[in-house]
Amino acid sequence: MREELRKKAQTLPKAPGVYIFRGPRGEVLYVGKASSLRDRVRQYFQADHLLSPKIRKLRALAQDLEVVLTGSEVEALILEDALIKKYRPPFNTRLRDDKRYPYIKITNERFPRVTVVRRPAADGAQYFGPYTSTKAMRRALKLAHKLFPLRACSLPVGTKLFSRPCLYYHIGRCAGPCAGLVSPEEYRRHVEGAALFFQGRVDEVITRLKDEMTRAAEEERFEHAAHLRDHIRALERLRERQIVALPELVDLDAIGIAVEENRGYGVVLLVRAGRVLGREGFALALPETSTPEEALSEFLDQYYTRATAIPEEVLLPFPVAETEALAVYLRRKRGGKVEILVPKAGERKALVELAQRNAALALKRTEGEETTPEEEALEDLSEALDLSVRPWRIEAFDISNLQGQEATGSMVVFVGGKPRPDQYRRFRVRLAGKPDDYAMMEEVLRRRFQHALAELSDPALSSRKFSDLPDLVLVDGGKGQLNIACKVLEEFGLGGIEAAALAKREEVIFVPRRPEPIKLPEDSPALHLLQRIRNEAHRFAVEYHRKLREQRTLASLLDEVPGIGEKRKQLLLLRFGSLEGLRQASLEELLSIPGLPRKTAELLYKALHP
Repeated sequence: MREELRKKAQTLPKAPGVYIFRGPRGEVLYVGKASSLRDRVRQYFQADHLLSPKIRKLRALAQDLEVVLTGSEVEALILEDALIKKYRPPFNTRLRDDKRYPYIKITNERFPRVTVVRRPAADGAQYFGPYTSTKAMRRALKLAHKLFPLRACSLPVGTKLFSRPCLYYHIGRCAGPCAGLVSPEEYRRHVEGAALFFQGRVDEVITRLKDEMTRAAEEERFEHAAHLRDHIRALERLRERQIVALPELVDLDAIGIAVEENRGYGVVLLVRAGRVLGREGFALALPETSTPEEALSEFLDQYYTRATAIPEEVLLPFPVAETEALAVYLRRKRGGKVEILVPKAGERKALVELAQRNAALALKRTEGEETTPEEEALEDLSEALDLSVRPWRIEAFDISNLQGQEATGSMVVFVGGKPRPDQYRRFRVRLAGKPDDYAMMEEVLRRRFQHALAELSDPALSSRKFSDLPDLVLVDGGKGQLNIACKVLEEFGLGGIEAAALAKREEVIFVPRRPEPIKLPEDSPALHLLQRIRNEAHRFAVEYHRKLREQRTLASLLDEVPGIGEKRKQLLLLRFGSLEGLRQASLEELLSIPGLPRKTAELLYKALHP
């Protein structure tokens, strides 16, 4: 077979394309790209001592070779990345958690909105990422919304005018384009500023804000000018924390790589305008016996086909083969000059060494580190429901009532896949009349977000029980309950919050904009997590409902005993708490209640023990 493959390699054209090695069962073992297929693939059949251990092992297992011709080296690079994502070949280096990295998106609309997505698309929008730290991404979003009040909702803004703005407008996180409270020109300035901020161009953002502050002061809008002054100071403090790496105002990425057996770690130090903006780190799944050069070459292709911000320079710790196609691809993507360099001395070499140390440290820190079952379940859930990001905070709601009597609602909170009982909330449903589960659910959800609006609008409120907003709202029920949840979220301008409903009998999941429910396998971690959250919400609602029902029954029983008025009733409730607690009390314990006569105590004891 080896000789057959060698002969096949000799006949390949000297043209760009992708080559695929397949194993004994036809499985894809390795996908590679080449500017010249014949020259590149022939290298796999050199003498053993000229090949790396990984290539020798791949060649020993390979049973077939396929090639796909492309129009250019850049097309080959893009196709290679797509095939690696599709087949996840064992002999290719892969970003270990490549499906988890989110992007910030500024949509292509008249009044663009800021959202978080998992997959960039060719839709004319602006994308920033990928972010390997969800916390860092959320911090960037939070600060950006303070600086540039862009909408996060999915309302059809620009096609119709709404009578009043949403929750985010009232807390200063949206300029209110839905209600015509901002001009398209001013809103566009916010969009441009946000884009600069997400690109890490803090100096340019500060310059823009200073110009706007000057205009506001000249127009005697002093309160707005004061807000801008505070934002400028916050950005200046942020800039002070960024290390000055280079004397010139250059944008570059310094790449570091660390390899150990079948584990690896890639680091990208982001330098913008000469300052170290931050770093992105990627755990790598490697074929055993991979060399650092092999890992770096494949990491570069996979990272830059995902990256949205392309710098002027990419600095490497050592040379790798086949970077010409990557350089051409980066120049096209950036629309300008891009150089891939291996610095020999000076500040640039120091930056690469720093990236290398970061990669080695990160690899050591992640040794033996495994994804927790909760993280696996959240990832499975985000994939199954096609959510924009892993739903770190999930709030589930349930209603409990008996023929409309003592109806209660529950809100349970799971953070990182784990329950947070300190953040559970109960609602006593105020709706009167015939039982209506939809109306009850709507009341509970509306009150939950009304509390959020009140707390976010007034920082002086001390309770702060509702100010954390969820990533996912889960309701118990089917499509009807889901529609209620979506209606309330839209009403408060929270269309960016995901929603789902879990139906009890069939255990299927309903999500918006999907006519058919999702049926997950019985062993799905995502289904188990949703069931656990739904059951916890039900337990919490039933527990509260039972408590209210018992209190009502106890109050009715006490009303029937002569000699027990409101004062004595309160003393008994305070002492024994529930009907069951009162039934377990002895006559002597009843007599210990201050001011309760023996005759009344005996009548009560008899009523409790008919």
